[in-house]
Amino acid sequence: QVQLVESGGGLVQAGGSLRLSCAASGSIHRIIAMAWYRQAPGKQRELVADSTSGGTTNYADSVKGRFTISRDNAKNTVYLQMNSLKPEDTAVYYCNADIEEFAGWGSTTRRVYWGQGTQVTVSS
Repeated sequence: QVQLVESGGGLVQAGGSLRLSCAASGSIHRIIAMAWYRQAPGKQRELVADSTSGGTTNYADSVKGRFTISRDNAKNTVYLQMNSLKPEDTAVYYCNADIEEFAGWGSTTRRVYWGQGTQVTVSS
């Protein structure tokens, strides 16, 4: 089993910054990719940014130039630095990880995990 623990959400004024963290722990063999999603009230969950083990990153058009995703592979942690925040960035942010985990008897299995979510509120 693998656990994802998020931190760093909160309330900030428009134009401000926040940094989210998500640490993965448990029976991890390899992390294939980590990502941040968000879900605003009444809207579908959407991809904000992702980062593969090869170093490739991808961003939603709405956050390009303002948000930066980064990883500390030694700590199995992904970060989301959010600058120039706007009220429309208000949402619950979820960490997502595509992981190969140990499954016993020397085998591994691939699973996708989600964090519990952290609220980000941007006031105008």
